[in-house]
Amino acid sequence: MKKQLIVVKIGSSSLTEPNGTICMEKMRDHVAALAFLKQKGHDVILISSGAVAAGYPVLGYQQRPSSTAGKQAAAAVGQGLLIEHYHQLFKQFGITPAQILLTRADFYQRKRFQNLFSTITELLHRRVIPIINENDSVSIEELTFGDNDLLSALVSGFLHADALIILTDVNGLYDENPKYSKGAKKYHYLPNIADELVHTASDSGSLLGTGGMKSKLFAAKKALSLGVSVFVGTGFGHEKLVDILAGKGDGTYIGGTFQTQMQMRKQWIAFHSQVRGTIEIDEGAEQALLQKGKSLLPVGVTNVIGHFKAMDVVEVCNHKGKIIGKGQSYFSAKDLIKVKGLPSTESKHYSLHHKAEVIHRDNWVMLGEGLK
Repeated sequence: MKKQLIVVKIGSSSLTEPNGTICMEKMRDHVAALAFLKQKGHDVILISSGAVAAGYPVLGYQQRPSSTAGKQAAAAVGQGLLIEHYHQLFKQFGITPAQILLTRADFYQRKRFQNLFSTITELLHRRVIPIINENDSVSIEELTFGDNDLLSALVSGFLHADALIILTDVNGLYDENPKYSKGAKKYHYLPNIADELVHTASDSGSLLGTGGMKSKLFAAKKALSLGVSVFVGTGFGHEKLVDILAGKGDGTYIGGTFQTQMQMRKQWIAFHSQVRGTIEIDEGAEQALLQKGKSLLPVGVTNVIGHFKAMDVVEVCNHKGKIIGKGQSYFSAKDLIKVKGLPSTESKHYSLHHKAEVIHRDNWVMLGEGLK
């Protein structure tokens, strides 16, 4: 199996005892599986809930606090406890974890995301596992949105992950709540997330988490919109994540198999994405894209039409005005206007990902040529 970037999200109920304290047995199982995935040569990012659940018993709460102040206080205490356990457990495998606390705003401000992307890239290069959590102590959005589910979708989508694995205490998605309906039907595979499925899903999670199946469906829909396939389910043992990647997971696969992730992303660009603008290019850039399999660089751009943002899908036209393909632009229209025609060394600091390419070949689809 080729090297992939895998984002794994673990919810509170999958990390804690029923009384809200951290369950070391569960954490050992997860860490062993994450370490095994790393040993297989993959890059791994962990989105870990559990800070509020880990912190509130220490503060004397009998159950998860309902007030914002109570949740934030519990998160402030629990985050330190959580990351310390991760450090000790990963140490046994010779792996160093790194803590990153985020808010959703970090994904939509270009400079902050550049810094985030650069930091995560360097950590992965150093064989570190980034452990990301919502900054619950200062941000209330995620506390009401659901158990880091959306955060995991944004991380996987904006970093172009090959797979998003959401581990929970239910083995997949059902048409009814399996806890109350014996006739509930499990979805083993969903090509997409229909609106009616979201409307009928439950909002409530466990007492220790905030994310029910509805938040997981919203997250899966967001990840799919960013070109990432999703697995929602459960598993046990150090091989569980490797099994999930191989299509043998106990849960629901959404959007496509992980082995065909690149093709799935290009299918999304080609057939499902919304075009936000147009980039016109010269003959040299056209030849590089169509005949040499190269990426589009700023030096080949001659005109920018529209008001698209970085990571939006745009059409690409040749010097005669003919549309030759579509792709995701690392530059916003505003920044691309500044750098069009310039060499990459002078333009990459304007890019959302600090990249030299306007459209990387992995995010490019040739019109009329299938998924190339």
